[in-house]
Amino acid sequence: MTREIGIGLIGAGYMGKAHAVALQAVGAVFNTALRPRCEMIATRSADGARAAAERLGFKRSTGDWRELVADPAIEAIVIASQQDTHRAISEAAFALGKPVFCEKPLAENTASAEAMVDAARASGVVNMIGFNYVRTPATQFARQLIADGAIGTLRYLHIEHTEDFLADASLPANWRTEGLANGNLGDLAPHAINCAIALGGDIAALVSDVQTVVPERGGVAVTNDDQAQCLCRFANGAMGHILSSRVAHGRKMGYAYEIHGSTGSIRFDQEDQNAVWLCRGDAPASEAGFTKILTGPAHPNYEAFCLGPGHGTGYQDQIIIEQRDFLSAIDSGQPHWLDFAHGLAVHRVLDAMVASHASGAWVELSHGESPA
Repeated sequence: MTREIGIGLIGAGYMGKAHAVALQAVGAVFNTALRPRCEMIATRSADGARAAAERLGFKRSTGDWRELVADPAIEAIVIASQQDTHRAISEAAFALGKPVFCEKPLAENTASAEAMVDAARASGVVNMIGFNYVRTPATQFARQLIADGAIGTLRYLHIEHTEDFLADASLPANWRTEGLANGNLGDLAPHAINCAIALGGDIAALVSDVQTVVPERGGVAVTNDDQAQCLCRFANGAMGHILSSRVAHGRKMGYAYEIHGSTGSIRFDQEDQNAVWLCRGDAPASEAGFTKILTGPAHPNYEAFCLGPGHGTGYQDQIIIEQRDFLSAIDSGQPHWLDFAHGLAVHRVLDAMVASHASGAWVELSHGESPA
């Protein structure tokens, strides 16, 4: 038996639209017990919200997120607004016992992220964070392979998220070039760090380098970083390298990883998101090396979208999977991977990277910082 749930969406930009589409599709794709009713959308102005409601299929709109959160018809909230708004919205929702799905990064800084996790735990309400790339069928399958011991004990992980939207040094300054939260460390690095934690577990220590490659654009100073990297040691003993960059020519969606284990390896590139490359170390010499595995109905969440192996899923499907997970968590009352604590773990790794770059030394992180 299905029932409706009133959803309020805050934000109507890139991710706001993606979540609006997901909310309208998730019931049909996954036959969820809870069926979203797109009740209200909030943006920074009443006129903008009204236009967004008409465009994205919401019944009502408001220029004040507080009105949305307080509305009795809103039973759960999706936050797709700027990160410096996340804390206030979440705390208001939790105070009313309303579940929250929040886009990454969790907050504008670690202090706010910690307050959000505290508020979520105190309320006992379902909470989730949107790291969508770990939800592709391919990466879910890679996590299964690692958990099942298919490549043995982890030895080394290379994780990267590289893009080229600011690779051209002649491009003018914009909102992305101002403030740490809008730089590479606030934008791309969180996805790479989340991937490292999801596949390799707790990060125990790291040493990092952070760089602004183009310090000035059109006469305006760039006040955040273009690229960053760190060497790290995982709590399980594996070595790691994490790289993120917004100035990598030719890379459009370079969310990629290569993982070496004691009995095999896994390779993946988001620009070919429907394939996993698997090397089994015990293969005969005639079959040694990586084998390409195309995702299909045998892989996590794929069958709900398509019955044909190799036909593939796309970016929007990742967001639909996120909304399925959110609705399932609300329906069961049980927390679902990934919750706010995972977002806080990413913030703490980012802090360690900034501290390491400043000192030029290794920084240790406490075990257990990164939830399983």
